[in-house]
Amino acid sequence: MDNLLHIFLIQFAALFFTIDAIGLVPIFLSLTSSYSDEERYAINKKGVTVAFLILMFFALLGTRVLDAFGISLAAFKIAGGLLLLLLSIGFVLDKTEVAQSYQNDEKHPKSDISVFPLAVPLLSGPAAISMLIIFMKQAEFEVLKQLMVIIALLFNMLLCFLILNFSKNISKIFGRTGINVLTRIFGILLTALACQFIINGIMEAFHL
Repeated sequence: MDNLLHIFLIQFAALFFTIDAIGLVPIFLSLTSSYSDEERYAINKKGVTVAFLILMFFALLGTRVLDAFGISLAAFKIAGGLLLLLLSIGFVLDKTEVAQSYQNDEKHPKSDISVFPLAVPLLSGPAAISMLIIFMKQAEFEVLKQLMVIIALLFNMLLCFLILNFSKNISKIFGRTGINVLTRIFGILLTALACQFIINGIMEAFHL
């Protein structure tokens, strides 16, 4: 039981750092600056729901895709680690360019941003998808461990919804500087996790 709890906490923390809902607060507020509180709530609800469905799809069927293409877990760990590494570098350097580039697009005046860019790629990006597939592949044929992955994802999505729902309050408490500091700390931790994925993948590939 303690081992399952330990696995759950690792998976929850890894997904939390990868999705980085706290780091999304200033981006979410920037993207929804011209929306009312009711519209912001609806966008948050739809975005989190769509992101959860996308991530669930890859969690349940991602391993079958790997098997169909003959991709080993070691190869996917290396690929996923590289994606996480790129994402984490973006966290440490600057993550606001997504919001700025979208805001500067005059073709999207007050459009529905719940699916793009909120659900994809901000909440359910390649790194989160890769991490879920790796966790599910590691727990293959172990239903209880796979259930832990699903529960960790569900809790993270609920937490994302709550964080974005109270984004104004969180922004006031931490301020932009505080959120930037937290995002960079998450980025450093995620960088270490990405390197560990790559190391494990290489060790498995060469049977070290």
